[in-house]
Amino acid sequence: MAAREIADRVYSVGTIDWDLRYFDALMPTAWGSSYNAYLIKGSEKTALIDTCKPSDETDFITNLMRLEQHSLDYIVINHAEQDHSGLVPLLLEVYPGVKIVTNETCAGLLSVMHHFEEAENRFIIIGDRETLSLGDKTLKFYPSPWVHWPDTMFTEVVEDKVLFTTDFLGTHYAASALFQDDESSAYLEAAKRYYAAIMMPFRSSVQDHLKLIDEIAPKFICPGHGPVLSMPAKIIDLYRRWSSDKPQNLVVVAYVSMHGSTKFMTNFLVDDLVQRGIPVQQYNLLETDTGILGSAVVDAATIILATPTVIFGPHPVAVNTAYLIRTIRPKAKHLGVIGSYGWGTNAVDYLGEMLSPLGAEMLEPVYIKGLPEENAISALRAMADAIEERHKTL
Repeated sequence: MAAREIADRVYSVGTIDWDLRYFDALMPTAWGSSYNAYLIKGSEKTALIDTCKPSDETDFITNLMRLEQHSLDYIVINHAEQDHSGLVPLLLEVYPGVKIVTNETCAGLLSVMHHFEEAENRFIIIGDRETLSLGDKTLKFYPSPWVHWPDTMFTEVVEDKVLFTTDFLGTHYAASALFQDDESSAYLEAAKRYYAAIMMPFRSSVQDHLKLIDEIAPKFICPGHGPVLSMPAKIIDLYRRWSSDKPQNLVVVAYVSMHGSTKFMTNFLVDDLVQRGIPVQQYNLLETDTGILGSAVVDAATIILATPTVIFGPHPVAVNTAYLIRTIRPKAKHLGVIGSYGWGTNAVDYLGEMLSPLGAEMLEPVYIKGLPEENAISALRAMADAIEERHKTL
């Protein structure tokens, strides 16, 4: 990524990974990602906001040299995770007099991750709403815990109304354009997947920090991944909707089937819901990556997990999906389990226990022995009745 100017002497100096397909070996990234860092040149001092992952060392230093950045006064770290702080050890060597500016929690994590025991005198610990002068530019700091680590914070260039938000409002989306494209369906889908995987587990904190951003009213929002938000109202409005407690009239049915019984049950339930006019999305877990599924459950009022039995328990893919749903904590109000077994099972109890921390209502399960017969059809219709009745109150 080239070094580019966002506002007067405020530059983007991060890097792009066009080929990234999994972030943290966990999150599918269909459109790659970027590792954003920013440089602010004041009349007296210069500050770098965050760094990049260690493997991007050459591209990152090249961007600094393109701006003739042969000295540096401060490195502001908004979040200790390695994709934001990975080049701090190198920069401490390149710029011997530079100071690390961060909050107390982040400083502790940086010391553990990078073994900074001998560099403690190079830390400047800041508190909520404290400021740091760069001459004609002022940095203001807002500790913002749990979006998405306990150490995260925002940094503002007060005079330019530029706000650096680390992972908050970011996107795993590689693009040559510096600023977001709200007309791009791929970009908006990437933003939703990112929210689902990284921010949705902390919905209450998301809502609190949206209020903080409303208070600051930035002109530009510069996240740690993805394009700079030059029209931040669009993404803020989406985050406000996604993080609200009100789900949409939507059912997500995710299934895995071994010999056809569970697939038959899934198809019947989905068809019944469609005939009732209830929006529904069906996903084969063997063909759907977790990014797609995570995005799908952001707004769903009901999630149904369909699985056959493997020995005594649910299919391992269904277990993985239940763990994912439990981890990202969607706002669904109702959960259900359907499926089949041959000679014995505890699949319903197993999945019910996994999903119980979500606090959603567990619908009466439909778990049958062998091939579906009339009793199974009646039970699936009853589940559709229950879903229809509950969705009337959304």
